[in-house]
Amino acid sequence: MSEKAPFMVFSGTNSRYLAEKICESLGCPLGKMNITHFADGEFSVSYEESIRGSHLFLVQSTFPNSDNLMELLLMIDAAKRASAKSIVAVIPYFGWARQDRKDKPRVAIGAKLVADMLTVAGIDRLITMDLHADQIQGFFDVPVDHLYASGVFLPYIESLDLDELVIATPDVGGSKRASSYSKYLGVPLVLCNKSRIKANEVASMQIIGDVKGKNVILIDDIVDTAGTITKAADIMLEAGALSVRAIASHCVMSGPATDRVQSSALTEMVFTNSIPYTKGGVKVRQLSIADMFANTIRRVYNNQSISSQYII
Repeated sequence: MSEKAPFMVFSGTNSRYLAEKICESLGCPLGKMNITHFADGEFSVSYEESIRGSHLFLVQSTFPNSDNLMELLLMIDAAKRASAKSIVAVIPYFGWARQDRKDKPRVAIGAKLVADMLTVAGIDRLITMDLHADQIQGFFDVPVDHLYASGVFLPYIESLDLDELVIATPDVGGSKRASSYSKYLGVPLVLCNKSRIKANEVASMQIIGDVKGKNVILIDDIVDTAGTITKAADIMLEAGALSVRAIASHCVMSGPATDRVQSSALTEMVFTNSIPYTKGGVKVRQLSIADMFANTIRRVYNNQSISSQYII
């Protein structure tokens, strides 16, 4: 690298673990930044090196949501005021993505609000992964590079070398994603139809398809309380499945999720490291997305195709 790097990578507090791996893959240092916290809960952001005229990539997932989002907004504003040439927000996990529409009267569309805040703050581009709803890309007035965790999950699934494999989805809403996996792998697709009493609480679930004598892999984008995915695993094992594994892009894993996964019929629960996971648990495994994001950053800077690196 020359004395003045062609681009610079900075990180918020909770995504530093991932930003360091991205920089290691890129062969560049992680930018120096200071975030000062005050007694009343406020914090301030300052860049500890010149960023004038630089192309900036700011790595920050928005989980836990509020503080990390505010931190990112301050990073963007500080970069704009310090005369950065371009500002790209790298948000592996985009919070509020489940609030993508009005599903009942008098509610906010949180994903659109967050998109507006990021745009007004001053980003020139967004790089994210496995949005809960594809239409969120249209909430932005700047280019969005939407990556897919299938780039790390499919090689992992193939490495398991499972016989009698079927791909399943824990709810009908994820059928498009699961269908892409089943078509690529050339294996059957099984659906689960669920009904809810209220948010984060499943009332009933039925399997659509045959899992008897099969090794099942459940595909999802977010696991929050793990109620749906563990219930699906238990029902499939009762229906005669040989084994049930689950793969999900983002491990929100709030509340009782870890205990539910550990006590469920799941053989393992596989996530990416878009969100840090520190609760332990022998069934939980994380695969790194650092190389995928590093490659995307390099391609964005060099004006190269992003889609050419997709598997599905």
